[in-house]
Amino acid sequence: MNGFGRFWGHLRTITRHRHMVIRHCAKAGILWQGLGHDLSKYGATEFWQGVRFFDGTHSPTEDERRTLGYSLAWMHHKGRNRHHWEYWTDYSMEERRYVAMPMPRRYLAEMLCDRIAASKIYKGKDYTNGSPLDYLQHGKVRDAMHPETIALLTRFLTQLRDEGEDAMFASLRAWVREK
Repeated sequence: MNGFGRFWGHLRTITRHRHMVIRHCAKAGILWQGLGHDLSKYGATEFWQGVRFFDGTHSPTEDERRTLGYSLAWMHHKGRNRHHWEYWTDYSMEERRYVAMPMPRRYLAEMLCDRIAASKIYKGKDYTNGSPLDYLQHGKVRDAMHPETIALLTRFLTQLRDEGEDAMFASLRAWVREK
């Protein structure tokens, strides 16, 4: 794929993803939050790295990591977007290392919307309601997440798989509104 194709492909992919997240956030009762989702992907640091490593089948940050040994775009993104569990890490005085903290409800809800949309965009016609749960269960980063975060993600993604989107989004909306 030439540079022109990568540019338009990446722009189209992140925009489709963002619009899908906005729709999901509306279903989860956090529309205003969804409207601000992933705006940093349109900034120079994230956008041009995304174009450089875009192939349309998976996140460009994976190839950026393979090529450079790190992902500049991802480091920029996770530090500015509270819907990523990595944003919610801090130094633990007791453990003397960085550890994951529990996520506030509205950001965890946005993370669910993000994960579902990403699965739909990258899996395309092969997407099922079980795809986001499968991705979570086979990912290596789940071991680094806060236990509460992984438990809640698993709960809602299992409900998505077993009961469908309408039921899961209704439960998520009610959970976000709980005090």
